[in-house]
Order: sequence, then structure tokens, then C-alpha cells
Amino acid sequence: MGDITFKKYLEELKKHTPYNFCDYSDNSIQRRIEKILKDHDMDMNQLLLKTKTDDDFVEKLVDDITVNTTELFRNPETWEYLYTKVFPSLRKKKSINIWHAGCSTGQEVYSNLILFNELGLLDHTNVVATDINQKVIRGAKKGEYDLNFNNRYIEVFDSLMNKLGNKSSDFGKYFEMNNAKDTMKVKDFIVKKPKFRRHDLVEEEIPFYQKFDVIFCRNVLIYFNPELQLKIVRKFYDKLYDGGVLVLGTHEALHGFFKTKFIKHGMVYTKSNTFHFKYK
Repeated sequence: MGDITFKKYLEELKKHTPYNFCDYSDNSIQRRIEKILKDHDMDMNQLLLKTKTDDDFVEKLVDDITVNTTELFRNPETWEYLYTKVFPSLRKKKSINIWHAGCSTGQEVYSNLILFNELGLLDHTNVVATDINQKVIRGAKKGEYDLNFNNRYIEVFDSLMNKLGNKSSDFGKYFEMNNAKDTMKVKDFIVKKPKFRRHDLVEEEIPFYQKFDVIFCRNVLIYFNPELQLKIVRKFYDKLYDGGVLVLGTHEALHGFFKTKFIKHGMVYTKSNTFHFKYK
């Protein structure tokens, strides 16, 4: 890849831009940089020069490096557990604080808010949703998605509601469907609820809300090296109320000290002050 190694390039990227990918998983970040070089037909020296001189290119670069995949009601079994076991326990709270870290284009955020509305708790929620990528944040704020691509999630939603005994719920209550334009748009009473903002989970402190009841961070930690994973999980632990929950992705897990400080149920981890030698 030219005279500059990808690690050296990441150090230069950190020095000349607001972005720090130095502690991302080596294999993951190297594959993405190699693809960027191929797509733009350049070597590492040219990439570095472009990075130093073109801010718009840097934003496109971040879009290529970061992974922005999400779905409505992804992993229905997790939503079922949250809907039946976790969210109802928050009924007595006057204010429920939720953070979606690495929210991508927002489908997970809106899935969550739909379930809170089904439980009659929407008015009690404060939701902040963050991502390092400005482009996906702009898309998340709009709450507009391809209808044909997302059509199958209508069935997932209906199946989930039926399984939970809420057969009268209607997906159309939450989305405006336009077959001619192939769009589905989240309705205003839901789309206005979350506060979307750019936030660098690696570099920046967490200035919003003192504590959280629920933190979602699905399929983000998997791209970090073990040391950075530990750093981020500590942030989450410190920002969760006792009894608060952390929701991770399918291929993610807690390790070391923090494995003893949470009770695990599938992908949902409940913060506990009790020392656990193994997950219950």
C-alpha cells in the first residue's frame, strides 16, 4: 500500500482531522482502507495528501470506513424481551433516558419508540441518538426509507405484536406509505421525539443526560480492538443507572471485569451491583 502503512495513515488522519480510528480492529480497518484505495485508484501517499487537503473527501472517507447497517425490529427476540420484561419495569419513572450509540440511519431508534408508544410510555421518554457519521445522522432525522426494501419488517412487526397479544396494533399508525415513490416515512409524532446528534464515541465525553435507563450499542464494539472495547464499556457502565440495561449486537459480548457486573439475557445486559462469577 505504498510507503505508508495503514497504521501510520490512521495516525496522520487523527492528527489532521477530528477522527480517530487508531484503535479499531486491524483487520476491519485495513480492509476498508484497501477498498478505498481501489475505489479511488490511489496509493497511500495520495490518500494521505487528499486527507490533508480536502475536507469533503474526509467526510466521504468516514462514510466508507464506518459501517452503517441497521434494520427495523432487528432480532425480534431481543425486542420481545425488552417489551415484556425491561420496558414495563420503567413505568414508575417520570423520565426514561435512552441512548442509541452508533444509531446509523435510525431504524433501531424508531423501532424502540414504536414499542414505547405501544406501552403508553412515549411521553416519558428522552431519547438521544448519536453516530460519528454526519451523513447517516441527516438520514436518520428524516426517518424516510425505501418501502420495498423494508416491506418485510411490516410482517416482523405484525408477528411481534401478535406474539405479544397486541393484535390490534397497526404498522400504518407509525409510517406514511407511498407506493408510487417507494417510500415509507416515520410519522411526525415519532420522528420528532429523538434528538439526533453527531458524537464520536471514541474521542468525546458524554455530555447528554446524567444517567441512562437503556443504552443501545449494537454492532459497534465488534469493530474495536479489545482495549477500546473495554474503554467504551466502562463509559456505558458509568452512565447507566443501577438496574439499567445495555443492548449489544449478536456477535458482541462483555469480557473481563464487566462480565461480572452485568446479568445477561440474550443480547440484553442488566447492570447489577452484585458480583457475578457467571452469567445467570
